[in-house]
Amino acid sequence: MKENQKLHAWFLAHKRDFPWRQEKTPYRVWISEIMLQQTRASVVVPYFQRWMALFPTVKALAAASQDLVLKAWEGLGYYSRARNLHAAAQQIVSDYEGEIPDSAEKLASIRGIGPYTVGAILSFGFQKRAAAVDGNVARVMTRYFLVEEDISKAKVKRKIAELAENFLDHKEPWVTAEALIELGASLCSPKPRCEDCPLQSGCQGLKAGKMESLPIKPVPPMVTELIRSVFIIEAEGAVLVRKGESGKVMADLYEFPYFEQDEGAAHKILKDRWGIEGNLKKLGAVKHSFTRFSATLFPYKISIESRRLVPGYIWVEVERLTQIPFSSGHRKILHNWLK
Repeated sequence: MKENQKLHAWFLAHKRDFPWRQEKTPYRVWISEIMLQQTRASVVVPYFQRWMALFPTVKALAAASQDLVLKAWEGLGYYSRARNLHAAAQQIVSDYEGEIPDSAEKLASIRGIGPYTVGAILSFGFQKRAAAVDGNVARVMTRYFLVEEDISKAKVKRKIAELAENFLDHKEPWVTAEALIELGASLCSPKPRCEDCPLQSGCQGLKAGKMESLPIKPVPPMVTELIRSVFIIEAEGAVLVRKGESGKVMADLYEFPYFEQDEGAAHKILKDRWGIEGNLKKLGAVKHSFTRFSATLFPYKISIESRRLVPGYIWVEVERLTQIPFSSGHRKILHNWLK
């Protein structure tokens, strides 16, 4: 039996049951693949189901407000993915009458759709011959073919994509493509279970004893620690918040006022800059990680008699706070406070 046929047999016997594997359409494939980037499949399931209930078609997504789209994405992180999905849906409605195109060139022209997602949509959504090389597939290919080069380099990425495409079955290439992803997510993980792998007989990395040293990746950037004081300022049944600026990390997400100072210094800023003072109620600290930062947030609740104009901020009624999208750290603070 050919290697990819062994892989097919294993996949059909062991594949996990996910909602995006049922009723495969180009739209459902596209949404699931964007959600699955940098996120575990088990975490994505409820988000995918809720998204499909809210935005069952490209046209429904294109017509939705950005706040609703970001609210549906809230908690998945990397919010540029949601903003790109929204803009891409509008582009597909404008350029392709709401139908996702079935050519690599046209797909690549759509905002937020990179080489992997192009391959996934063509393969799983249209059942065309196309490799979908994500981190899982790159790991399988570098081990199977013993690719001892930095996978972040463009020439190595092209090499891995070519190896993956050549490995696809000629009759059912979409099955091979999905099976490779499943293999990398389960058996060929960072700590591989080679004894159970359907490809072990042909794996050059296994023969060389180099499975765990592959793939070769660049050194990750240093994580910067942040300490922030966060203030829930309430007046007349409303709370002061700010919407993230376009182009910034937290663009279009709401946050409470915060300062890179300890409680005393931050409280002084509130008084001197905004004329806000009062008794502080300390809430539980929250950990929040984003891009290359790890932040510890120390939240405080403060009540004042009346609302006042604060440049860059707006007052939102308390009952509306759960309807707008917050950054994950501030969402935790909000949840803890309301609870």
